[in-house]
Amino acid sequence: MTASASSPCITGWHHSQFGKLDGIDPEVLIGQVAKAAIEHAGLQPEDIDSVHVGTFNAGFLYQDFPSSLVLNTLPQLRFKPATRLENACATGSAAIHSGLQAIKAGESKHVLVIGFEKMTELATPQVGEVLLKACYAKEEAGIPGGFAGVFGKIAQSYFDRFGDQSDALAMIAAKNHKNGMVNPYAHMRKDFGFEFCRNVSDKNPYVAGPLKRTDCSLISDGAAALVISAADVAKAMPRAVQFRAAVHVNDFLPLSRRDPTRFEAAELAWKKALGDASLTLNDLSLVETHDCFTVAELLEYEAMGLAPHGQGARVIAEGITAKDGKLPVNPSGGLKSKGHPVGATGVSMHVMAAMQAAHDAGDMQIANARYAGVFNMGGAAVANYVSILERVN
Repeated sequence: MTASASSPCITGWHHSQFGKLDGIDPEVLIGQVAKAAIEHAGLQPEDIDSVHVGTFNAGFLYQDFPSSLVLNTLPQLRFKPATRLENACATGSAAIHSGLQAIKAGESKHVLVIGFEKMTELATPQVGEVLLKACYAKEEAGIPGGFAGVFGKIAQSYFDRFGDQSDALAMIAAKNHKNGMVNPYAHMRKDFGFEFCRNVSDKNPYVAGPLKRTDCSLISDGAAALVISAADVAKAMPRAVQFRAAVHVNDFLPLSRRDPTRFEAAELAWKKALGDASLTLNDLSLVETHDCFTVAELLEYEAMGLAPHGQGARVIAEGITAKDGKLPVNPSGGLKSKGHPVGATGVSMHVMAAMQAAHDAGDMQIANARYAGVFNMGGAAVANYVSILERVN
């Protein structure tokens, strides 16, 4: 989607607490964020033309087919079209794109996008088995360590080619945990510091390959919602954060068909998004990127163009992506601190970026933020989504 005065705008949002949300029915969680996002946009439920729900599920919950669950809380949405979207860890962005397409097609003026996941109903080993369904099962389902094992293989391949990157990964983890300290929605608001993240200990053991516990995102519950509106009606609303670009690029599913040390489709998505937005990387005020594992953020530095292939470590070492750096990355704390409820993640990242663009991010706020980038991926850089947001109202 190329930037233009007619590009859809985010006009309302809401974000639940992320964490281990015991005793909260997912149906109630969905209803809460949906109702609050509609109110934030200054609308009534009957103003919503279509509903787009993102959840991975794949066995986290028995209840599947969730598209109409929100109607139980908001009966005014009865008879509106509602669809469930899924694209692994980029499920939330898939739901956003579905909503954008409904607006671009002229079928909707206001869409409600909901992302949610309830992961902690299962024990950790079972969670790992569910997440492995997002790999290429024929070749990768037997990898020890679950999806951490997939990224452990990626990290080991990168280390073998470019040297031990443990310092860089620990710096990324420490940065994101420090940033997450001021995110009221974050699952883990604790500043671990570089030394703890760098060293193996009883509380920070190896999980898969060279990846330690502090290199892995959290198993979390949570939900987030957005209202997206057509540009012509958004101009009269209390706030409007425009999509200057919204790009989706997919790659091969098997790692065996790709270079595991490069996120090539992510690189293509970034180039296309910046071109569509008529911007360069230097124009961005911040980026919320998909740090499901610290090695993913390292490779994403290279994919977005902050460093040549194999030199991502210098980006974090030089403080470029620190909160006060040239391009702050994950001022929210990222998935590493905020948590990673799979279906909620892409919507959450867009909420965080919209808050920044609207100068409504509280203690997370980047001064004078204008353009906010988002990179959300499904699988190991298989489904790649890049958005660039700008406040217009």
